[in-house]
Amino acid sequence: MKADQTLDCMGLYCPMPIVKTAEKFKELKPGEVLEVVADDKGIKQDMPAWCQTTGHEYLGLEEEGGEIKVYVKKTHE
Repeated sequence: MKADQTLDCMGLYCPMPIVKTAEKFKELKPGEVLEVVADDKGIKQDMPAWCQTTGHEYLGLEEEGGEIKVYVKKTHE
């Protein structure tokens, strides 16, 4: 999946990947896609929940070895 920006959250554990995503989202424009790379399996549940809470669009994830790539689209300011 193509992303406009990538956020490296490798080695960070809940809730830090979500905290960092929220900070990074302030820099993005609506319509842009953020790829979050993490190794904490909690992100698989946390990111869809965060998107539901904030109204942004969860686009899915890709898993390769111990690396989890989650894709989120900013839908509003």
